[in-house]
Amino acid sequence: MKALIKLFGVGYIAVGLLFWICGVALLGMAGYEIWAALTLAVREEEQPRFVAILECIGLLTIAVAAFELGQTVLEEEVQREASISTPTRVRRFMSRFLIVVVVSLSIECLVSAFQSLHGRPELLPHAGVIGACAAVLLLAWGAFVRLNIDAERLEPQAMQEAQAEDEKIAT
Repeated sequence: MKALIKLFGVGYIAVGLLFWICGVALLGMAGYEIWAALTLAVREEEQPRFVAILECIGLLTIAVAAFELGQTVLEEEVQREASISTPTRVRRFMSRFLIVVVVSLSIECLVSAFQSLHGRPELLPHAGVIGACAAVLLLAWGAFVRLNIDAERLEPQAMQEAQAEDEKIAT
């Protein structure tokens, strides 16, 4: 059983590494996009510079999400060396994940809304749906945290253990 658990650890490390590679690739793509938007003359078949810069913001947002998710997986599943079993751990893991998702969706909503204002009105419904999804996720996350408070009160030592682990990882 211990060998199987170590194998899962290797899998989590691989997932974290792949998230990092995806983040670096997206960062490179964003760098290329911003370079092209700022240096090349705008041709008729190319998108306007403003839209290209907005696309770059979208790529950077997804890159940040990839980096954050990779870091979360490594910290929560590899460094802590504890399986998620207490309500405190579940809430913390879900909160870290949902922060990234909600912020990414919100920024993508803004990018789509700006694009619709600058010559692509067909994107406005998409922006609205993305914004609504971000709002629903934020509300669901708030309800999850609120409902989880009672469960955390049943295990006060779990919060103390999680805070002690935070101090160990931060150093």
